[in-house]
Amino acid sequence: MPSTEPTFIAKYALETVPRYTSYPPATKFRGGTGLDQWRHWMGQQGDAPALSVYVHIPFCKSMCWYCGCHTTIPNGHQRVRNYLAALDTDIKRRAEIAPADARVCHIHFGGGSPDMLKADEFRTVMRRIRSAFHVMPDAEIAVELDPRELDQELCQAMAEAGVNRVSLGVQDLSEEVQKLIHRIQPRETVQAAVEQLREVGITAINMDMMYGLPAQTVRHVCDTAEAISEMGADRVSVFGYAHVPWFKKHQRAIPEDRLPAAAERFDQMQAAGRALSKVGYDRIGLDHFARPDDPLAQASRGGGLRRNFQGYTTDPSTILVGLGASAISECPQGYVQTEPNPVRYATAVTGNADMLVRGTERSPAQRAVATRIADLLCHFETRLEPADRLDRIADMVEDGLARIDRGRIILTEAGRPYVRNLAARLDPEFRFSTDQHSVAV
Repeated sequence: MPSTEPTFIAKYALETVPRYTSYPPATKFRGGTGLDQWRHWMGQQGDAPALSVYVHIPFCKSMCWYCGCHTTIPNGHQRVRNYLAALDTDIKRRAEIAPADARVCHIHFGGGSPDMLKADEFRTVMRRIRSAFHVMPDAEIAVELDPRELDQELCQAMAEAGVNRVSLGVQDLSEEVQKLIHRIQPRETVQAAVEQLREVGITAINMDMMYGLPAQTVRHVCDTAEAISEMGADRVSVFGYAHVPWFKKHQRAIPEDRLPAAAERFDQMQAAGRALSKVGYDRIGLDHFARPDDPLAQASRGGGLRRNFQGYTTDPSTILVGLGASAISECPQGYVQTEPNPVRYATAVTGNADMLVRGTERSPAQRAVATRIADLLCHFETRLEPADRLDRIADMVEDGLARIDRGRIILTEAGRPYVRNLAARLDPEFRFSTDQHSVAV
């Protein structure tokens, strides 16, 4: 009898498959899709569409060796100022293209580290966004933060600007692991950041943790999960470290002989989930957890859960406007991505050139696939279609990871860690390889 509990199965855990935060995945983006295409797509939107704004701040004060983000270490704050001047122009240009009656429901600052901005700089960016777009009074405004760099002045500025949710990068609280990933961050530092935020009225707090880091153990993961719970995080994201030193050269500083083996990574992932569930968090999709009264948990129970480039979300928007270097914009018709290099991005924007350098159009058939894959990743089941190749999913059914019931394919409890594997098998455009994607677990 197949096991009903998730177990490590190398065949699936080591498969390289897309994360499916978009469909088609970003690996399918190509040059030739730019500002003119985006302008054309914006003219095809319906009345009063819900719109989300993402703002990328591609700077950090120091590099964490595990980082997979588009970021750089500036040699002075003038580089940040130059970037913000270009961002100001970018906001205006993209708002002019967006539907005039669009309603902004979500704003998300990511990076890099948005806490690289000074208090007045953050206020200015938010004023520009509010003056350029119609931001709803109840919009969620979220910011990713490094707890090590937070100060009271920036916390106050964010609160005054309407920020109502933050996400703190915790990763792992073991001193040994922190030394190996070049991120010294004791629990006291995270706790101080939480207290600063709550003092100014920002009480919705997410925390990120990771597994698969060098020297990390199940005990480390459980201790971090317990500490995050005790600090009162409303939501927790549990991400697996992707070791890609050929792509992110700074990862070469991580000693590969200290990385946990694939089976250990799986045990760490499962241990994090058990630890968070034990203290009352609801499991949300593949890698998120939320307290039962959190809107994300409510959306999961009510069928309103969504998935985008920030992971699982309650964001109802049909349009995502990505501002800043490397940011991705999305609408039903397709995706465009901004120039990743901050200097080239600023040069293009200030020179009135096209700062959108790659992307892909999305056909109606691809939109249908996107909906099915999102259903699978959010709810662990989706409908079968006549075009589905059952031979591609037969192995997961035979191994007790999925079952077919009344025209739907459903992940079993044992199969849920392998939801990306099933999504890849239902993706008519996916071809298994070993060079473009991260491992499934």
